[in-house]
Amino acid sequence: MSAVPPFLDLHGIVKRFPGVLALNGVRLEVRAGEVHALLGENGAGKSTLIKVAAGVYHPDEGEIRIDGRPAVIRNPHDAQALGISTIFQEFTLAPDMTVAENVFLGREPLRIRALSIVDRRELVRRTRDVLASLDPQIDPEATVRHLGVAQQQMVEIAKALSLDARLIIMDEPTATLTSHEIERLFNAIARLKQRGVALLYVSHRLDEVKAICDRATILRDGAFVATVQVSSTSIDDMIRLMVGRDLKDKFPKVAVEPREEVLRVEQLTRKGVLHGVSFSVRRGEILGVAGLVGSKRTETARAIFGADPIDSGRIFLNGKEVKVRTPGEAIANGIALVPEDRKRHGIFACLSVRENIVLSALRQFSRKGLLDLRHEQRRAQECVSSLRVATPHLEKQVLDLSGGNQQKVVIAKWLNTNAEVFLFDEPTRGIDVGGKIEVYKLMGELLSRGAAIVMISSELPEILGLSDRILVMRDGRICGEFDRAAATEEKILNCALRGAA
Repeated sequence: MSAVPPFLDLHGIVKRFPGVLALNGVRLEVRAGEVHALLGENGAGKSTLIKVAAGVYHPDEGEIRIDGRPAVIRNPHDAQALGISTIFQEFTLAPDMTVAENVFLGREPLRIRALSIVDRRELVRRTRDVLASLDPQIDPEATVRHLGVAQQQMVEIAKALSLDARLIIMDEPTATLTSHEIERLFNAIARLKQRGVALLYVSHRLDEVKAICDRATILRDGAFVATVQVSSTSIDDMIRLMVGRDLKDKFPKVAVEPREEVLRVEQLTRKGVLHGVSFSVRRGEILGVAGLVGSKRTETARAIFGADPIDSGRIFLNGKEVKVRTPGEAIANGIALVPEDRKRHGIFACLSVRENIVLSALRQFSRKGLLDLRHEQRRAQECVSSLRVATPHLEKQVLDLSGGNQQKVVIAKWLNTNAEVFLFDEPTRGIDVGGKIEVYKLMGELLSRGAAIVMISSELPEILGLSDRILVMRDGRICGEFDRAAATEEKILNCALRGAA
């Protein structure tokens, strides 16, 4: 007698985006009645893979099987029809509708079908039945907006069960829950498992994976690494599988002896976001900042740059306290931010290379209120030449440049401001390998000129390959610090996952 096939079988899945191979021959099998973890670092391909299973993305290559039979999932409706429901980090509930209306949205029981009049009593009864095994304390007639995050999550699960889901995908389900709420979620997961429902559990929290998961599939750089039995695999072994890469010479590091302190922040605090963040960075030094999604690294950079307000805390530049309440004040004090999303926050895509480069320091190029276009042209050409920006001419729209060259234009913009402190947030995201090396060399040149760099990156090889010191953040706090010589991917990831060095 043949073995029962897995409920979901993804085999050889390939997904490409412009310039990026997000998934490269990935496989995943999820059996009925199991809790299956999907693990990997930021950027490993987890989100892309679950969107393939959920019908958000269509794979370029590979095969999807349901109960051993080939299946095509063209959209989320197809996925639901096959019994696959996904609960993303951002819930898809209608906040001003009731729990019952959300659970059976578009499938309401009708009292008079010809007039599409909803049978509200039956709607509430069915919702109460679904909620009975999850959280019977939730009122089906309560407005979703008035529920806590944990209860909204239960409503999402109830919605999935009302669709007769055989597989529920949970993306970072405990990211915003308290320990008591997590315990209630785990109890609900155990009951779902007893009913034969499969769960695909995406999480960075390996202690939770050990507590509730049966097997785990691990991805790295968009490729399948292994599927392991969780009970016989230690957390350290999981981390080793997640990070096992060779750095070699992908990260050209300029040898610059760090000198005096340039930037020091003390007890930066913003209610619910940052909790007493303190650190310093010296001239000629790259301070790497690692952490998982949601660790508030970007929020820290934006607070230092004056883009987000703080409730308390102090910022010192060259030993002198400064007030940075706006980006304008940050620029005036020599602080530059190279943002995570350069297309939204770093460049004016429809303006020319020249216009983008001079935009941050227009006063330098004006005389009696009129712009000196020759001065602009000369300065922009100097920046393009020194940073080796690949553009046919200065009037080329920045939108038409490659990601790496767009990043160079962002940096060139800040060189006009005589910045001493550069905050790089995900400096090479969306840039190909050659472009990355150009950006790394450019960072080395900034160090040689005496700048100090704070580099936020989700790529641990990048953090290890370029940083002189490394901070690790978790939940808006600094939870660890490592010298370059002592740091390893395993130590950093352990710290980020467990909250202690």
